[in-house]
Amino acid sequence: MMHNLIEPPRLIDHFLNQPPEGFRAWTLAHGIPAFSAPFDLLTTMEPADRRKLEALPFSKVWRRWLVPHTCFVGATCTEYSPLPDVEASEFLSDLLERALPNHSFVIVKDIPTESVLVGEAAFKRSQALLQRCGEHGFVQVEGQALAYVSMDFSSIEEYLGRLSKSRRKDLNRKLKKQEQLQIEIVPTGDPRFFEPEILARFYDLYLQVYRQSEIHFDLLTPSFFQALLQDAATGGVVFLYHAENELIGYNLCFVHDNKLLDKYVGFQYPQARDYNLYMVSWFVNLQYALDHGLSHYVAGWTDPEIKRNLGASFTLTQHAVHVRNPIIRNALRPFKRFFEADAEWHKQTR
Repeated sequence: MMHNLIEPPRLIDHFLNQPPEGFRAWTLAHGIPAFSAPFDLLTTMEPADRRKLEALPFSKVWRRWLVPHTCFVGATCTEYSPLPDVEASEFLSDLLERALPNHSFVIVKDIPTESVLVGEAAFKRSQALLQRCGEHGFVQVEGQALAYVSMDFSSIEEYLGRLSKSRRKDLNRKLKKQEQLQIEIVPTGDPRFFEPEILARFYDLYLQVYRQSEIHFDLLTPSFFQALLQDAATGGVVFLYHAENELIGYNLCFVHDNKLLDKYVGFQYPQARDYNLYMVSWFVNLQYALDHGLSHYVAGWTDPEIKRNLGASFTLTQHAVHVRNPIIRNALRPFKRFFEADAEWHKQTR
């Protein structure tokens, strides 16, 4: 049994079989997924702070030391690190024994700090793990803000009514673009997802979003998307957006544990911006969750300020980080606050 897993388990199978480019994926004891990759320690740093560091003298020389070979517990397709049904110290000891010889850093990523999405039993197990981390040489670092919406409203109109008047007016204006779009909702496993041209188009739209993002960590592969789109057993739902008979965007979501999990998007630029596709897709997803009586819409980690303006709530995570070299471990402790941008943002917005 895995705790903290809110996705269909088959997503992990696809991740293990088709990991992102440059990643190596495997399983730890008890079937817990893990992967290793070069990890840029500045990935989650505020862009302004990162640019200042990179402007320092000889940055091209010392910058490579900030990209250690790292073992991560979890998978990039899961919101949280799945944890086994064993005692925390046993899990951590086994993890370090397996991972430390070949990795400079070991990170148990995205441990929930609330029970809202994972349930009380999983939350208690996560807290027990965090309490044991210090005994095993781990440092706790605040993670990112996961956006979600509790489906405690009966209509989109009621949902919009909770927002400020100015925000509501702005959204209503932008949502008028939906009238110019043709929207189709199809399940994964649909015959069209076995057509090479469609698969190539989907991957191209994903790459357009990836390339314009400020954060680049995992570059998913065409074979991973193919596996997801062709697998009818995952509960996958694909939202297709056409304008003038052209596919300009899609949203690949999964229904699991009474939640709609928003996982992957692809947009054609500049059309996606012209049609306000980000905001339109948000409300299409909410309507789908309403129509199917789901409890939550889980909207992912990126763009927290935009999602806050769209009415999302947030739950933070923590990472447990073990640095093999004790000198580097002690040197990094005073600087961990620079890697906790989402936590600081969350405190200020609250």
